[in-house]
Amino acid sequence: MAKKSADDDLLAPVTLAVGQEELLLDRAVQQVVAAARAADADTDVRDLNPDQLQPGTLAELTSPSLFAERKVVVVRNAQDLSADTVKDVKAYLGAPAEEITLVLLHAGGVKGKALLDAARKAGAREVACPKMTKPADRLAFVRSEFRAVGRSATPEACQALVDAIGSDLRELASAVTQLAADVEGTIDEAVVGRYYTGRAEASSFTVADRAVEGRTAEALEALRWSLATGVAPVMITSALAQGVRAIGKLAGARGGRPADLARELGMPPWKIDRVRQQMRGWTPDGVAVALRAVAEADAGVKGGGDDPEYALEKAVVTIARAARSRGRG
Repeated sequence: MAKKSADDDLLAPVTLAVGQEELLLDRAVQQVVAAARAADADTDVRDLNPDQLQPGTLAELTSPSLFAERKVVVVRNAQDLSADTVKDVKAYLGAPAEEITLVLLHAGGVKGKALLDAARKAGAREVACPKMTKPADRLAFVRSEFRAVGRSATPEACQALVDAIGSDLRELASAVTQLAADVEGTIDEAVVGRYYTGRAEASSFTVADRAVEGRTAEALEALRWSLATGVAPVMITSALAQGVRAIGKLAGARGGRPADLARELGMPPWKIDRVRQQMRGWTPDGVAVALRAVAEADAGVKGGGDDPEYALEKAVVTIARAARSRGRG
């Protein structure tokens, strides 16, 4: 979980997010943006990579506005900034502008350490986002996720979830959200076992990914393994629905950079990139067909049919065919 400085003002002039855990870095940005937009709904957000910051660019972005608009400027991979741009950032740190929040994402380590030290010396609010390589850290992360959604989970349930999902924090966070949405009362080890027992790579998310990519045989193999190892059918229909809806949402969105689309669609940037790759071959009619198939499968696994396994297999095949509909057009 991301550790924050004692002075945790989300609208501090400068926030420094340090580490290599992408989920935590993204959350650090999202929290600042949310706070800024709560203060001013028209906040302008600029999300930049090092190659988009030339000497003088930061000065332009942070120059006073006639309308005194609030702005959030996000600089990713700050350790890779050019020497001239680093000079600009250091100069800005000495006299940050009002109504502007600068968010620097830095991997830590030796590269770009001078900028890291300068931001700390300037009193930047700091958020630690280290890679979670130890099982104990991932276990603590899962516990904090359950607390964040206001749900109670037993220690055994948290451990079982880490054992089933593995080291991917995004998958762990998604699993906590799903369990919190589906299960009433305290979440225990038996519940986690019903949902996630088995190989992490054969989870409901893998079934959905292979299906929306049009890889029928691999999707069916993952489905059968998931069912054989105790993954709840309703978990699989939920993942299928999420996968197809993501295709539909991105297909109907305006073009733009992943960061812009992420804000528009409520998805993290990494998911935008994945869905973009998956949506090749999809058509609007294909999305409609796939959504109907998911709805039918959902009814089938919740008591509307005699064979939940058959309902899921039929949905997976239909979705995989829909994923290749453009090619057959």
